[in-house]
Formats: sequence, C-alpha cells, structure tokens
Amino acid sequence: MASDDLLRRYAELAVRVGLNLRAGQDLHVTCFVEHAPLARAVAEVAYGEGARKVDVFYADQHVRRAMLEHADDDVLEWSPPWSLAQIEHLHEHRGASLRIAGNPNPDLLAGIDGERVARARPKMLMERIAEILSKERTITHSIVAYPSTGWAEKVFGKPDVERLWELVARAVRLDEPDPVAAWKEHVARLVERARMLNERGFDAIRFRGPGTDLTVGLLPAWKWFAPEFETVDGHRFLPNIPTEEVFTTPDPERTEGTVRATQPFAPVPGVVVEGLEVRFERGRAVDVKAVRGEDVVRTQLAIDEGAARLGEVALVDGHSRVGQLDTVFFDVLFDENSTCHIAYGQALPMGADEPGAQANESSIHIDFMIGGPDVEVDGIAPNGGTVPILRNDEWLLR
Repeated sequence: MASDDLLRRYAELAVRVGLNLRAGQDLHVTCFVEHAPLARAVAEVAYGEGARKVDVFYADQHVRRAMLEHADDDVLEWSPPWSLAQIEHLHEHRGASLRIAGNPNPDLLAGIDGERVARARPKMLMERIAEILSKERTITHSIVAYPSTGWAEKVFGKPDVERLWELVARAVRLDEPDPVAAWKEHVARLVERARMLNERGFDAIRFRGPGTDLTVGLLPAWKWFAPEFETVDGHRFLPNIPTEEVFTTPDPERTEGTVRATQPFAPVPGVVVEGLEVRFERGRAVDVKAVRGEDVVRTQLAIDEGAARLGEVALVDGHSRVGQLDTVFFDVLFDENSTCHIAYGQALPMGADEPGAQANESSIHIDFMIGGPDVEVDGIAPNGGTVPILRNDEWLLR
C-alpha cells in the first residue's frame, strides 16, 4: 500500500501539473473501484485548489465481463444518455477530466470473444469525446495510474505492489525533491526537441529495424509538439503523466511499409496483443498478424473508415524515465513513453498552421510501440535527403 504522503504528492501532481486545475472548475474522475485511495486523495487536493464539484465514477472489470458474456449485441456500442450529458456539461462549463489507469484485473477478460471485446465501447460517446478534445478543445484532461495487486502480478509475475509503486514514482518524478519544478524542466526539454524537428520541416519519418521498414508521411501544415496541450481559452495542461515523447500528426494517405511492434500492448482493458506486425499501403493497414490478440486488432481496424490509418507518430529516446526502467507495464500510459510509437485511429488534438490540412478521424486511438535500440529513425527532407534522428536510442538531431 502507498503511504498517505505518497498518495497526497501524487494527487498534487495530477491536479496541479496534469490538469493545472483552476478555481471554479468541475472535475470528473473516472477509475476502477480498486483505485479509490488515489481518487479520494485527488478529491481532497482538487477541493483545496478551489474545484467547484468533484465527481468520481467507478468502473468494475467484473461487471464489464458480465456485460461481454451476456448483453445483447446492440448494447456493446451503446452510449448511455447520462454519460453523454456529463461530457456535454464539462464541455459547456470548461470542466476538467482525470482518468486513473492501471488495470487491476489484466487477464479477467481472457476467453471472451475478441470481436465482442473490441466492439464493446460506447461509440457515440467516444466520437463526441474525440470531437471535443481534438477540435473544440474546451476540457482540460489528464491521465495518471494507480498500482494494484493485479497489475503488479501482470508486470512481475508476483503481486509485488511495493515494487510497482517504486517504478511508478520514479517514472512520474515523485522521487525528485520538487516534482513540479522537475516537470517544468522536463517539458521544456521536450519543447526544445519539438522546435528542432519543426525547424527541419521533414516530409516523412522512416523507421528501420528487425521486421520494420516503415515510412510515415507527414502533413506540412502540422507541427511537432511536446506533450503540453492548451484549450481554446489558453489553459495549459499535460494530457498524461508520465510523458516522454514529441509527436506529430501523420498524413493519413502516406504510410507505406511494414512495422513490427517491439513490445506487447493492451488495446483495450483486459486484452494483451503480442507479436503484432502490420503492413501499410497508401496509408491504410492492409495486413495484420499477431501471436496473440490478432482478432481484437482486426476488429478495431474495421470499426470505422479512419481506424486503419495513422493518427500519431511519436519519438522517444533512450533517456526516457519509463524506458530506463526496462519494464513492460502492459499499460499504454507507461509503455508508449518507453520508446517510439505510432497510433492507428484518431489524430491528436493539436491544430494545424493553416486551414485545409486534413488529419485522420476515427472513434478510436490505439498506440503501439515500434522503437528501441535496434530501430533506426530518420527524417526525410522534402528534397529526399535523409537526416538521422535516433541511433541506438540516442537523440542525434541538433
């Protein structure tokens, strides 16, 4: 169990750095029932920062399994009207949303039909959330994670929660004397890295390594960003803690080649995909293979027109706090920040420099990791010239 002091400091990081909560904001917290200690600490800190109302909505993986086993097909993608009303309230009143990740029952959905698992998400709600976050940009939002016995069992093969807390604290810089100041310095470094990429004006990014030769075309009007977002009102926040990436929006029509995932990943709670290989032609994923979880990925890629195209490409070097832990967390919040990754589905909520630059649209956004010491990353200039960016996980661009 985490100490009260650790929970308090973690909650302060989530509220003050992640959400940058303002007095008078309503805060919506979503988590699993096992995450209650952190949710309570967040509520205490948020009210101390002047939150108007904090609501916590608890999910339960056992209830989800029962739904997947017994509910009619038309329920799988149904969006409860009260959930839609809640997100519209946050949108209208410029609220804040915090999600606590860290699946406490990672293998609970084993044996459930993969197609049902992949389809089981409130489609209309997810589409509306994507629209609000990517286009209207009215809600501050962030994600943190809470270690649990089940998650530790998945990561280490034994329920060593204390060890998992140590790794999480290291990844989110709670081991620093002043975590808030440490995050400001870290984000500034990432901002500088994004500036260097923007200055180069690359036309594409190429990844080459075992099982991978992938070229991702970029949209000239879209910039590289560090993970500090801003609402339409100028309210800055970090969408997830930890974060180690710089990222941009790919051209949905110009991804070519084959890519192999370098880590397992969990595209939905309770499902782990291993050994994924995807081939792209003219921007679309046209062939998918996986040792485990292939049916889930295939179903996701067919969910809507944009699901089989890329919405993000992100670069992470070997100095990542998460990557240095040399641990697969089976949670995208941490694993995507360990190495370079791409995402199929919805483009990220960052604007373009000029109108008419069409990014990908989808109701899903699924990250998977494709980087590592054996994967070379190059920037391809508009004239075809090649510039090394990453070699042996070292950042070379200056």
